[in-house]
Amino acid sequence: MGQSRSPLGVADLERLAARGWRGTDEEPLGGWLLRAGGGFTGRTNTALVTGDPGRPLPEAVEAVTAWYRDRGLRPGAALPGVQARPADAALAAAGWTRDDDVLVLTAPLVPGPAPAVPVQLSPTPDDGWLTAYRHLGNALPDTARAVLVNAPDVVFAAVRPGPGDAAVRPGPGDAPVAVARGVVTDDWLGVSAVTVAGGARRRGLATAVMAAVTRWGAERGARWVYLQVTASNAPARELYRQSGYVEHHRYHYRWAPD
Repeated sequence: MGQSRSPLGVADLERLAARGWRGTDEEPLGGWLLRAGGGFTGRTNTALVTGDPGRPLPEAVEAVTAWYRDRGLRPGAALPGVQARPADAALAAAGWTRDDDVLVLTAPLVPGPAPAVPVQLSPTPDDGWLTAYRHLGNALPDTARAVLVNAPDVVFAAVRPGPGDAAVRPGPGDAPVAVARGVVTDDWLGVSAVTVAGGARRRGLATAVMAAVTRWGAERGARWVYLQVTASNAPARELYRQSGYVEHHRYHYRWAPD
């Protein structure tokens, strides 16, 4: 992958990415997007702050707070790039706490060679895939499957354990030792949920599932690819850097007081 600059700005890329990782309940607030998904992932349970909410910021904060409280969720907001600074200041003034930065990385999509190990692709995640993908190390809630498949063109990649991998299986049955999710929105591929079982790391499996998803996206006309990674995840950032990804922008979450 080369290092050409993305054709989309921060707000446009964030809105596109929101279409590829959607909650099960969404509502606009002016230029902001309120979204909920049963508490599964910050991306589907925070207000995406892009543009003008159509009201003074203190009133917007109150509206966001009420919307999430009505759904039994802790109010949260995703604040990408420089354009979100005024809203960030308003949330900070209201006592909302700040999480660490998340990097949004992009690259032109250039499909490489086929993966070095067999990678299965499926339009839906089976129970083994869900077992292997433990978001932030936690078992997935019941709402996870509905969120993961809530996109028109999505794929789930998996490397199944070989004969000598019994000791590294992350769960019962034939749970994969590596998984990833891909989604095509317009001419962009979004890659997420890249997970490798602890005992199967340093074997190129993350590279394999990403290669399979990238080739799948290219077949569907995607010309660019994006992904998100926390700023503190140095190994993943190095993997993506070596694959040609560059930082497009950063965002962070803020959460209302409990």
